[in-house]
Amino acid sequence: MRFNGEWLYCDDGIVRPVISGQIPASDGVWQEIQFLVDTGADRTVISAEAFELLKLPYRVPIDRIGGIGGLADSVTIAAALQLRRDDGKWVTFRGEFAACTSYEILDMSVLGRDILNLFAIIVHRDANVVTIIGQGHTYTIHG
Repeated sequence: MRFNGEWLYCDDGIVRPVISGQIPASDGVWQEIQFLVDTGADRTVISAEAFELLKLPYRVPIDRIGGIGGLADSVTIAAALQLRRDDGKWVTFRGEFAACTSYEILDMSVLGRDILNLFAIIVHRDANVVTIIGQGHTYTIHG
């Protein structure tokens, strides 16, 4: 299983590793969402912009999410998140994900280790590679 991402030139002038995924909105229509591939993020977090687009039911969690900027308010959504394999087939991850409620907290949704830990991640800027690999794929590092 292999998922290919890309290096995206963002509004702030920084190039970041991202992968496109999709989540179904409350009306059942799948919405495309760009996810930052963040090996330092403990969990997947949906940006406020994506949360507003999805209009999914939510619950207020017991704890707050945190990052470099400190603690932030969020809600929890139960959702299906799909990533497209390199053969064009979709793989679905179901779970509870945090969603930001403030636009200032997160510029883009984050794919965190709750999903990334299932795979090997290759993020190589000079080679223009953002790849998530698992079952049936291997990689070799040459020195």
